[in-house]
Amino acid sequence: MDILVALKQEHAKLQQQLEGIQGAIAALNGVHHGPRRAQPVSHKGVQRKRTMSAAGRAKISKLTKERWAKFRAEKAKKGK
Repeated sequence: MDILVALKQEHAKLQQQLEGIQGAIAALNGVHHGPRRAQPVSHKGVQRKRTMSAAGRAKISKLTKERWAKFRAEKAKKGK
């Protein structure tokens, strides 16, 4: 009888682990249960590619390079 109780407890524990793993896999696959956003659509129902201006790309690039330079400077300072 004790073996049966122990097996049922182990089954419950493994079931919880399985649910956790399945949730992690779903999260990595991008599956979520939230509301879906509408996709950008042109007047004829064809999806349009979103574009960014050259100035916008340059601004983002500049800011990203500044952030990385700051990160590397702090890392070098901590390394010494």
